[in-house]
Amino acid sequence: MWNRIREIIRKEFIQTFRDPRSRALLFGPPILQLILFGYAVNLDVENARTAWVDMDRTPESRNFLAELQGSRYFQITAIPASEDEARSLMDHGSVQAVIRILPNFSRDILRGGGATVQILIDGTNSNTASIISGYASQVVAAYSGKLLASRPKARMTGTIVPSVQPVLTAQSRVWFNPDLRSRVYFVPGVIVNIIALVTIMLTSMSVVREKEIGTMEQLMVTPVRPVEVVIGKLLPFAFIGLIEVAVVVVAALLVFRIPIRGSIPLLFGCSVLFLLSTLGVGLFISTISQTQQQAMMSSFFFFMPAMLLSGFAFPVRNMPEVVQYLTCLNPLRYFMQIVRDLFLKGVGIQFLWKNMAALLVFGVAILGLSALRFRKKLD
Repeated sequence: MWNRIREIIRKEFIQTFRDPRSRALLFGPPILQLILFGYAVNLDVENARTAWVDMDRTPESRNFLAELQGSRYFQITAIPASEDEARSLMDHGSVQAVIRILPNFSRDILRGGGATVQILIDGTNSNTASIISGYASQVVAAYSGKLLASRPKARMTGTIVPSVQPVLTAQSRVWFNPDLRSRVYFVPGVIVNIIALVTIMLTSMSVVREKEIGTMEQLMVTPVRPVEVVIGKLLPFAFIGLIEVAVVVVAALLVFRIPIRGSIPLLFGCSVLFLLSTLGVGLFISTISQTQQQAMMSSFFFFMPAMLLSGFAFPVRNMPEVVQYLTCLNPLRYFMQIVRDLFLKGVGIQFLWKNMAALLVFGVAILGLSALRFRKKLD
């Protein structure tokens, strides 16, 4: 039995590396996705183009400007002379934010009252606008804190300053991704996408290729049994999937400098559980496709919705409630959470066992039903 399976595996490797379409699938998606989500797709907002409108022109307003320029979030690219000019800059997309210092800014500060800073943000991109708004609030809070800290010193020099002290101060500390780099969030998710796309498409196209060139009938007149055909067809692509995982992990560590805080053996063990589902889906697609083109289109038809509903780019909790329940049927969702928890949080199996159990249940069910359907097709 194992001798026959070994020969089928050997044949699959030869056919896969000989076929130009399969070679493109092996190397194209990993390289393309790593470049896109490691470098091109960047949700970080640094040096936001900002216009500065100072209607007070006092030392206090210039100190606030220095605080703004001292952060890495804002870059003053324009100093409009009027509100119409500032509006024109926003309309043309030349700046992403306009910061206006209103008249009497210095007077309100020296009196101890509430001074107002107007921040106008381009909301065309809601995600970027939200990030810039948060950064602006941080700069304002930092400047306000410095003013409060300087008031006791002013009292010592004889200046009359109202004794207004903060009752509560907040100090934030970001865990798991202190620099808030989007690549730290995206690159681990690439592992899930690559395994799913490569294994589903290669598995489905491999079986359909046998039908197209007429070798499936030749294969079945040999002493090889259907179960041996299934095992021999799936094992090579399971091995290729694990190799893809290793490649992305090495790239994350050496190229993108993203540490993996969890257990690497646990990551590969969870990858094996996930491969049960993707290989099963690929095997099922091969039973409903007659040509490799049909198999490729069917694979994309499954992969794209599954990827979008996995939480790769959009958090599942932000989706409509009905869609959140729908994502519970998506194996990519569970593996996506496992990979990110292992990379970013470094948690162990005691926190991942529910997702692992879900992968095992889905994997056994999908692979088992697909294998039965494939066997019936052969019979």
